[in-house]
Amino acid sequence: VQLQASGGGLVQAGGSLRLSCAASGRTVSRYAMGWFRQAPGKERELVAAISSGGSSTYYADSVKGRFTISRDNAKRMVYLQMNSLKPEDTAVYYCAADYRLAQIPHRRANEYEHWGQGTLVTVSS
Repeated sequence: VQLQASGGGLVQAGGSLRLSCAASGRTVSRYAMGWFRQAPGKERELVAAISSGGSSTYYADSVKGRFTISRDNAKRMVYLQMNSLKPEDTAVYYCAADYRLAQIPHRRANEYEHWGQGTLVTVSS
């Protein structure tokens, strides 16, 4: 599967953005999906993850209540709605996919086989 992330940009603190991840392949609905981010000088970290059917999700504590991950398997899309953005949310955001145990959201980067290119989110104070 190939992944294409989009939707990043510059936004003021308190604002919102929606990231999109377009996935190719007929069996995308069988993949667990996740959003990660990496800020300069920091390690890549999980933001949110969703199971293949969309019924199970997982969020990093830092984004709970502000971000929402969702997917539309018919459109082969995964979304990350980001509200109440903070300067510390500034990072390059990546979407990722994995076929193994896809009914469970994957929490670690090494559990994902496929990665898209990043999209930059910059939150100004």
